Amino acid sequence: MYSSGVFRDGQLVSNRGRKNLRHIRGDKITWIEGKEPGCGNIGYLINRVDAVITNCKRMKNNGKLGQYNIRERTRAMVACYPGSGSHYVKHVDNPNRDGRCITAIYYLNLNWDVQQSGGLLRIFPEGCNDRVADIEPAFDRILFFWSDRRNPHEVQPAHRTRYAITLWYLDAEERESARLRYQRDCESRFSA
Repeated sequence: MYSSGVFRDGQLVSNRGRKNLRHIRGDKITWIEGKEPGCGNIGYLINRVDAVITNCKRMKNNGKLGQYNIRERTRAMVACYPGSGSHYVKHVDNPNRDGRCITAIYYLNLNWDVQQSGGLLRIFPEGCNDRVADIEPAFDRILFFWSDRRNPHEVQPAHRTRYAITLWYLDAEERESARLRYQRDCESRFSA
């Protein structure tokens, strides 16, 4: 898929006209529904992750997950870090209350050796100033975490090609508020 040319440079939510973001984010991405030709396995993965989220939401004692009204998710973002030190600096997936509440990442990297290849995902959990969670992007590993400021994270420099598929699950109320804010912002820009 990567060699087919469908991948584009990763973007920032609040890009504000910056052209070269490689010092911030060095991945190449494409967005997949899972129904495209040749993407059946991605579609299967999406369905399985959807089932996990749905089943967790149905649990009686589902903790903080019960505070969210999850009705939709994004398309799958397939990301390739093409080696040569490509990375993504420390960031938060949802810094602006855009609706994303759960980040799910699935790794596709066979025989990954983090000592040689780098590409570690480092999470800086909120309230744990002296602790981090280091996750190796090993094949068939899936990771779930809160998308907001509770989990700043980074992708450390990858020295060989590193692949991941990410889905974001959306809280309906926060997403609608974000849509309304965006609409108001657009209207105010055009009326000025």
